[in-house]
Amino acid sequence: MKKPISRRTFLKTGITTAGAVMGLNRAAGAGDTARETEHDPLATLIDIRKCTGCEECVAACAQENEARYPQPVKPFPRMYPSRVPVEDWSDKQDVTDRLTPYNWLFIQHASVTFKGEMIDLTLPRRCMHCANPPCVKLCPWGAAKQEKNGLSRIDSGLCLGGAKCQTVCPWEIPQRQTGVGPYLDLLPALAGNGVMYKCNRCHQRIEKNERPACIDACPEEAQIIGPRSEILKKAHALAKEIDGYIYGEDENGGTHTIYLSPVPFDRLNQTVETGEGRPGLDRVKNMMASGTQLAKAMFIAPFAGLAAAFGKFYLAARKEDG
Repeated sequence: MKKPISRRTFLKTGITTAGAVMGLNRAAGAGDTARETEHDPLATLIDIRKCTGCEECVAACAQENEARYPQPVKPFPRMYPSRVPVEDWSDKQDVTDRLTPYNWLFIQHASVTFKGEMIDLTLPRRCMHCANPPCVKLCPWGAAKQEKNGLSRIDSGLCLGGAKCQTVCPWEIPQRQTGVGPYLDLLPALAGNGVMYKCNRCHQRIEKNERPACIDACPEEAQIIGPRSEILKKAHALAKEIDGYIYGEDENGGTHTIYLSPVPFDRLNQTVETGEGRPGLDRVKNMMASGTQLAKAMFIAPFAGLAAAFGKFYLAARKEDG
C-alpha cells in the first residue's frame, strides 16, 4: 500500500531538473548507430520488404521496458462520473497482436495483389514520433514530452491518464492502464484514471549511445536509425531503386518513423487489420496545422509547465518519503 506523503516533506522538497547531452554515430547502414543534432532529429527507416514478422523486435521491446510497465493497485477507485471507463490490461500482458500498456510494438500483416502478384508483407507498428506531436503540444499536464533528438515519450510519473494524447493522435497510439500513477494520490475518483503508455523509442538506451532494442534484435536488419535528413535521403534512394513508396515523410506534418514499401500504402491500409490498438496507414492530415489546435497548444503550454513543475515537486516528495 502506498505511503502517504507527509506535509513536512511536501513543503520542503524542491524541484530538481536534469539534462543530458548525447551523441550517436551517424547511421550509414543497418549495423551502425546514429547521431542526432538539435537541428537534425533522429528518425528510423523501416524497410518492410525485409521484415519477416518473426516478432524478435516485440520480445526485445518487452524485455527492455518490462521495468517501466504499470503495476496497478487493485481494487480500482470508483470513478465519477461512473461512465469513466476502467481500462485494465494487467491480466492480459501476453497480448502481442495490438498495442497495449504492456506491448508498445506489434507486427501488422498485409496481403496485397499488386501488378498481378500476391504480396505478403509485415510491418512493425509503434509510435510514429511526429515532428510536431499533438500528444506533446496538447497534453494539459506536461506529461508528454519531446526530447531534443525529436523523439517523444510520456512521463508516467506525471501522467494522470486523461487520454488527451490518444484523442489527438491521428493513429490513437497511446494506451491507458487504470489503477496506476499520481491520480491515486491526488483525486482518485475524479482525476484521469491511470497512465498512458506508448513507445519511448528506448530513450534510456539512446542516452547511453545505444540503439533501440528492437533495432538491435532484428535478424533481418529491417530498421536503421539516424539523422532524419539522411534517413529520408536513403528512403528516397531505395524507393527510386525499387519503384517503391514512402510513409511518414509528410503524414501529420512529418514523423520520425519512415516506412518503405514495394506497394502503395493506401493499398496496405485496405488490408491491414485496424481498430483499437491497431493503427491504420491513412494519409493523415497535419493535426497541428489548424489555428484552433495551435491556439489550444499556446493556451495549454503555461499551465502544462506549471503542472509538470508541480508533478516533479510531488515526485520528489514521494521519493523522499520512500
